[in-house]
Amino acid sequence: MKLRATVLLAALIASCSALAAPAALVDAVQLPAWRLRGDKTEPLAPGMDVQNGDRLQTGTGARVYLKLAEGSTVKLGEAAALDFHTHSLKPQRFFRGALDVLTGAFRFTTAQAAKLRQRDVAIRVGTATIGIRGTDVWGKSGDEQDLVMLIEGHIEVKAVGRDPIEMAEPLSVFLASKGAEPLPLSTATEEELASRSAETDIDPSNGALRRKGRFSLRLGDALDEPGALVLYDQTRKAGYPARIRPVADGKDWRYEVLLKGFASRKEAEQAAGPLSAALKLPITATR
Repeated sequence: MKLRATVLLAALIASCSALAAPAALVDAVQLPAWRLRGDKTEPLAPGMDVQNGDRLQTGTGARVYLKLAEGSTVKLGEAAALDFHTHSLKPQRFFRGALDVLTGAFRFTTAQAAKLRQRDVAIRVGTATIGIRGTDVWGKSGDEQDLVMLIEGHIEVKAVGRDPIEMAEPLSVFLASKGAEPLPLSTATEEELASRSAETDIDPSNGALRRKGRFSLRLGDALDEPGALVLYDQTRKAGYPARIRPVADGKDWRYEVLLKGFASRKEAEQAAGPLSAALKLPITATR
């Protein structure tokens, strides 16, 4: 059957991917979001690998947490696009790469346990480039200006055609309008930090898919094979990583289309309302 072949192929691809040591993995997703690899676009799901040349994109209200092999976390806010570049042969030991934030907000945080590991990361935020060794930094590339806020650590920011600027004071802010000289460094308030952080943190009032999450949302009712395949394709194109589960119905089979990976029933139920409105389907939380 076409549907069963689709399910088996997806499982085979997932098992093969798990054998490699990826430079980065998707850790959590507040939908919708996509991974663009060559000419193929797929909805983001926890556990997906991110390789050299991939682009990550987020939709309205979306958030993505990306875990680098060396232990740092990259967070993306809504309506963001990031190009991922690395040629590290052993990224767990020494990660060397570049993150190109084309648009939207991001946060790069090195966990305390990972600070002693070697890394050489450059982050491009619009027209500015940040040199990263191990720190906590927030930034945003917009249509009119680029902003970089140092939360902790030490970075060097270089705008195109300008001399590098050292940033070592917590909450120092680099701001440059497109095509203009960067402004002198300023200092953000704790309130501004909280507001900026909320742009890249997962919204606690709306559920997210997470690695090892065991709860699901069922999209609509159990369907026959053609109906399930149509819904599966439509949902994934919209940025939702749907899966198909066969259900015995007497001597026949019906098929459920699921979104799997919520950490709790509460998170699944929180996500059900917005997803139901976006997909125009009745949605039920399930295990």
